[in-house]
Amino acid sequence: MKTSAAGRAAIKQREGVVLSAYKDSVNVLTIGVGHTSAAGAPTVYKGMKITAAQADEILSRDLAIFEKGVSHAVKVPLSQNEFDALVSFAFNVGVGAFQRSTLLKELNKGNRYGAANELLRWNKAGGRVLKGLTSRRKAERDQFLNSKTSGLPDPKPPTGTPPASGNWLARILAALFSLFKRR
Repeated sequence: MKTSAAGRAAIKQREGVVLSAYKDSVNVLTIGVGHTSAAGAPTVYKGMKITAAQADEILSRDLAIFEKGVSHAVKVPLSQNEFDALVSFAFNVGVGAFQRSTLLKELNKGNRYGAANELLRWNKAGGRVLKGLTSRRKAERDQFLNSKTSGLPDPKPPTGTPPASGNWLARILAALFSLFKRR
């Protein structure tokens, strides 16, 4: 799979587009759309500047790395929204962290709802909870769970697992699901 135009736009919005090198929240030199030297060329250096066109070109190369990493690790079919959310997540935390995550283990067991909730746990950088990461993970979770156009069934919470506390609609749906299951 490839990241959709909407998925690419979401990553650009989440990462921002910065045309001069800067240090991110954990002191790593970054440029463009969240590009670091760890992703490959170009190597980011202090004082580096790029154009918007170069930022888009670098993003395309970087996305190919994360698309491949997600595609290789996930063993269940994905909707486009799920794939886009996972690429956004892996883009932010790295392919290795994604591949070792409980999120991936839950997803590959078929527990989409559990996998979506695992996203919310990844809201720290440098050992500190960051408001921006908390917001990003909620957005990625919402994107992941939006399967209306996927052709796949909507993820349902497993019996006895409450939805994330901030999602009132998910809590209501889980309660209704539980009531209908008892009948």
